[in-house]
Amino acid sequence: MRLRFLGASGEVTGSCYLLETRRARVLIDFGAFQGGDASEARNRQFPSAIEPGRLDAVLLTHAHIDHTGRLPLLAQHEFARPIYATPATIDLAAILLRDAAYLQRMDAQRESRKRVARGEPPVRPLFDGNDVDDVLPLLRPVEYQTPTEVAPGVEATWVDAGHILGSASIHLRVREPAEKGHAASDRTIVFSGDIGPRGAPLLRDPTPPTRADVIVLESTYGDRDHRPPEATLDELASILTDAMAHNSKPAGNVVIPAFAVGRTQNLVYHMGILRRDGRVPEPEVWIDSPMAIKATELYRRNRGDFDAEARAIIDAGDSCLHFPGLHFSRDRETSMWLNTRQGLVVISASGMCNGGRIVHHLRHNLSKPESHVLIVGFQAQGTTGRAIVDGASEVRILGEVMPVRARVHTLNGFSAHAGRGDLLWWMSRLESRPKVFLTHGEDGPRERLASGLKERFGIAAALPRYNEAVEI
Repeated sequence: MRLRFLGASGEVTGSCYLLETRRARVLIDFGAFQGGDASEARNRQFPSAIEPGRLDAVLLTHAHIDHTGRLPLLAQHEFARPIYATPATIDLAAILLRDAAYLQRMDAQRESRKRVARGEPPVRPLFDGNDVDDVLPLLRPVEYQTPTEVAPGVEATWVDAGHILGSASIHLRVREPAEKGHAASDRTIVFSGDIGPRGAPLLRDPTPPTRADVIVLESTYGDRDHRPPEATLDELASILTDAMAHNSKPAGNVVIPAFAVGRTQNLVYHMGILRRDGRVPEPEVWIDSPMAIKATELYRRNRGDFDAEARAIIDAGDSCLHFPGLHFSRDRETSMWLNTRQGLVVISASGMCNGGRIVHHLRHNLSKPESHVLIVGFQAQGTTGRAIVDGASEVRILGEVMPVRARVHTLNGFSAHAGRGDLLWWMSRLESRPKVFLTHGEDGPRERLASGLKERFGIAAALPRYNEAVEI
């Protein structure tokens, strides 16, 4: 039995794992690398080890592009086997992949114009809408806590991960019969996916495993904990109040790069609390992301996945995903109009500032001292968002160098990823001492988490590299 790491090994994006047994080959996630030109080049290098024609199935932990963004490449390789995921993940993946195909096409057209002007050949998008249309029919729904035979000898169970709507950890029970030269085996392998923090809004808390022989554990924030939610909410209220109290100064916008799925809905939830409690002036908040709008509507339709606190708000006759002053920018003209206005809160994608409508809002606001930029999610190396967080005095946006004069705030208490303490808690319920492989984290955070696992549980976690294969 062999496990190969084909992404998110020493980095946060590109999650992909290949499990090979004597009877089956299963791919867990097939995410895109994110972080600039180097990541785009890696996305175009289809891993030869996958061999799509020999795969029995693909299993998805959740819909984020860094876990699903290379799925359309399977269509290009004539893959036709089932792709299993929770119903909400299937719905979200359709939204995200279609949006990704559109952005790929726009980026390719923009780059091609430059290349043709230099006498160079045009570029092709990584995938197009036809590839997405070919792969989406392969998605098969599975319910939480329902064991499902996904390949010969491989039974998969999806359990709550608390990260975004439909997110799951996947527990695999892999059984191999006795054969000549091989003893029978029965092993449990757990892929954590992205684990959400305990007590996060809207969704149920993650369900920790109690038994496993092998665990592949995310480590995005393995080196630190987030600020307490109460302190983060206080800081958000302070920033919004300061930005809107402009009696003796120019009005500034509050620009928030946010992932369309998960982070945007959490922000709306928290801003609604501040608005209902009278802790901020009545804000004019715009969600300027067609994908985020569709995702928010999908969240509203899946209230069964909400936690008790969110359901209590609904039962009281209120909405946890709406408040007076919340508006939706559904078309390009409205998005452009927003950049002629001041005194707004604009939430837009992409969350790492490396594409989408957010780059236009940054272009119009980064150079203004009266504006605020709120960073509320992880920023991968090589992204514009990472440069802003690291204090760059200028960044390149849409080919133009922009000075950074806006006030930049980092609010990591809104992260949809578990911090170090919650990751260790998630591991604390185990009745066994499994082999652990730390992925989905840069080397510093996963080394720090490995130290914590050794100190608390005596587990010597491995830190695999890209394309490394291990016998399990």
